[in-house]
Amino acid sequence: MAGRSTRKRRKVVDPWHANMLAGWALVCENPLFRWARRALYEAQGELPPQVWAVVSGSGTVFFNPKRRAEPEEWAWHFAHLLLHLGFGHADPRDKPARVLEENVLVELRLNDPLSPHPVYRAACCAVVDQYLLTLKVGRAPVDLPSAPGGSDEVALAERWWPTGVPERYRQPDLPDFFIGTAENAKNQDFGRQFAIGISEAARAALDIAGSDVTRGKQQVLRPWDRALNWFVSSYPLLGALAAGMKIVAEAEVARGWDISIAAVNAEAAEIYVNPFAALTDEEWKFVLAHEMLHAALRHGERAAWRDHYLFNIACDYVVNGWLAEMGVGELPEGLLYDPELKGLSAEQIYDRIAGDLRRMRRLATLRGRGQGDIFGEPLPHGGTPGRYVDLDQYYRGALANGLAYHLSSGRGLLPAGLEQEIRALDQPPLPWDAQLAQWFDEFVPAVEKRRSYARASRRQSSTPDIPRPAWMRPEESVRLPTFGVVLDTSGSMSATLMGKGLGAIAAYARARDVPRARVIYCDAAAHDAGYLPVDDIASRVRVRGRGGTVLQPGIRLLERAEDFPSEAPVLIITDGMCDVLRVRTEHAYLIPAGASLPFRPRGPVFRMS
Repeated sequence: MAGRSTRKRRKVVDPWHANMLAGWALVCENPLFRWARRALYEAQGELPPQVWAVVSGSGTVFFNPKRRAEPEEWAWHFAHLLLHLGFGHADPRDKPARVLEENVLVELRLNDPLSPHPVYRAACCAVVDQYLLTLKVGRAPVDLPSAPGGSDEVALAERWWPTGVPERYRQPDLPDFFIGTAENAKNQDFGRQFAIGISEAARAALDIAGSDVTRGKQQVLRPWDRALNWFVSSYPLLGALAAGMKIVAEAEVARGWDISIAAVNAEAAEIYVNPFAALTDEEWKFVLAHEMLHAALRHGERAAWRDHYLFNIACDYVVNGWLAEMGVGELPEGLLYDPELKGLSAEQIYDRIAGDLRRMRRLATLRGRGQGDIFGEPLPHGGTPGRYVDLDQYYRGALANGLAYHLSSGRGLLPAGLEQEIRALDQPPLPWDAQLAQWFDEFVPAVEKRRSYARASRRQSSTPDIPRPAWMRPEESVRLPTFGVVLDTSGSMSATLMGKGLGAIAAYARARDVPRARVIYCDAAAHDAGYLPVDDIASRVRVRGRGGTVLQPGIRLLERAEDFPSEAPVLIITDGMCDVLRVRTEHAYLIPAGASLPFRPRGPVFRMS
């Protein structure tokens, strides 16, 4: 009889459980979360499959042992729970919200004991997820919804209260965090510990940046690097913005693109500096803040039809005035600064300087004389390629968060113009139809009605003893407002695109009491449809053409027509695949979203979504 083996069996290790522990270790190693209790337990009882883990009000994390995931995914969800504690979401102290119920303003308590309100819970999770996107902790879920645009969880809950939580932000029935007790809040101040963690993380980042060891020698930080680190550690307004910017200090790039001191490209989030520029540390702070504001406030895109160099000059006057007023660094010698322009916008300054082109061409930006320091395309350089970012998500979020931190920390007052531009940038852009309506309001005057006793008001029957005048429209002999429409009817224009554009035009013309509009169809030739009632523009019009695309004859036909007012505006509807247009009258373009014109337009461009 063979004897039994005395070798002990090796303990079987569950790889999925090991992944979970590795994810927890990733979180605990981050300086931001070293304050967290190292208490991780397997959940007792069944957790719903969609729930990864939950955290109690005392700071204990319970995980779902049935989840199968990679360590980076576990790290994201563990960091999510710890941020709930750090943000004070589990704090039992009152968080009142004011909501409307049956047209009455009611004050509610969102953080009820044990379990938070579902609307408040969804708002907390949305805020935590968007903050977590800025941290390098774990891997975000692929189905993570976009930023809801709320400033904090209470404001977001108040906004969602009347209509309910949107479908994409709804959470499972079981909360992933629970409200603690007053004793826990007193003994463990998670908010204070989280603030200490933020300080430790910032200190660790600066230590890494300042003590980069290469081949056993400590690398000396250059003045522009020290200036950028100063923004991250000591200036909340631009700290988040500076953390995402990259400095390219290559002599070949500066020489090849004639960069005297610095330039910027917003698309790649890169600042190009001349390493041979003799500036002090304080002057480099001013230069970097100047270029960061150029990128974040979208000065390159705001130029639109204007001369880009002159608009760059106007933006320089505005930005330099703000930085000098705030005392950020020192203004280098020779930069554009005029105290008399204080309070003016870039567009207003542009209108002032556009009349003296010869003098303005001699002025110098940070790039040099006669050249703008805002690049439209990333510059090629020897390092890694530029990090293309979502401008709306990155720049809006960085400046909006920086403004909130700056004001809450009491760092001082900001110029009113800068604060207004940051708050305007934080708002989502107007849809194309709203922009088109504003254009109609500006250039197509409404019919002025008047009251007349020649016709009694319809309310006269209720009070026959009191005479009331009725509203009267002007007689036909009075010139009524009108406008021109040049419609691209080439084969590349879809029926859906034409219908959407013509429908919007008819709706706004009807709202402005415009009886008729002059319509020109253009493909290979111009077809004059004459004056059409606005109700017929989008319904019973027979479209002619559908050949090639030549729009200039249609523009010329309107400009030379004796029965078309010279001051009437013209709206051009095209898909962008057209000839180069020269329009002398007031005009605008209506093109599909994502399309572009083969020339620099002089009028506004509305993109149909």
